[in-house]
Amino acid sequence: MDDIKQLIGKELQDFEEKFADSVKSHVPLLDRIMHYIVKRKGKQIRPMFVMLSARLFNDHVPESTYRAAALVELLHTATLVHDDVVDDANQRRGLFSINALWKNKIAVLVGDYLLSKGLLLSLNNNDFRALQILSQAVKEMSEGELLQIEKTRKLNIKEDIYFEIIRRKTASLLASACAAGAWSTSQDDDATEQLRLFGEKVGIAFQIKDDLFDYGTAKIGKPTGIDIREKKMTLPLIYTLEHATPDIRRKIINIVKNHNTEKDRVDEVIQLVKASGGIDYAQQKMLQYRDEALAILHRFPQTEIRNGLESLVRFTTDRTF
Repeated sequence: MDDIKQLIGKELQDFEEKFADSVKSHVPLLDRIMHYIVKRKGKQIRPMFVMLSARLFNDHVPESTYRAAALVELLHTATLVHDDVVDDANQRRGLFSINALWKNKIAVLVGDYLLSKGLLLSLNNNDFRALQILSQAVKEMSEGELLQIEKTRKLNIKEDIYFEIIRRKTASLLASACAAGAWSTSQDDDATEQLRLFGEKVGIAFQIKDDLFDYGTAKIGKPTGIDIREKKMTLPLIYTLEHATPDIRRKIINIVKNHNTEKDRVDEVIQLVKASGGIDYAQQKMLQYRDEALAILHRFPQTEIRNGLESLVRFTTDRTF
């Protein structure tokens, strides 16, 4: 990550300042919450993808690129705040969530505020294409979340549905980050679509990596087995159910449905998934999507920026947190 940050260090530093300015309000309570949000920001993967995608077509990063990155982060943060309310989650990245500190009502309003700030940032600067790209992503994310809720109730998600869910729910935002960055400097529809597809494949690989963390022991800010407790059908579990004997399949479904809060039973499912080859299969699919993303990237001339994008892609699948 250090070599990537050296490439776009100035841009990221400028972005930090611009983003902090973009969330300011005239309400003291909101400003306190915004300060908390800015201070606890994560790895900034999405702004990095915006900046690098923009730099792929022009060494100069215009203000529209910074606004695109801010729009991505505003919408992403809004969805995280709302997700924590929906999931009744008290922590985010090892820190207290907004709803844990200020309760659900305020958290929902904060999410709405972030969303409106993103919309106004684009509309006030006539960034209509960026807004179109990101609005499509928000639509996809909502559809993906609802599709997951619908299918989780029956625990009957097949692999094709799983990929449709994560394409919409997770990959669409990373895809839009790459597309918005590309458009900000290229103004080219074909280049923008190629970077969108590139980002989508990276996003799918990113989500599979997150799913794999649920079966490991890495310190990543969430306990092992939480997806099983929440009855989320991720790729390792889907593969296991599709290849298990009828008795094992019934056993796993019974645990996920009726004993998903019992640590010993959840650990039993984790061991069954590992024994079935579900972990290895998911890792293979993750690397497949990573390589498909890199194949798209390699259509562009080799430069230090393209190399930086490749390093960032590899980070998403090699990371340990």
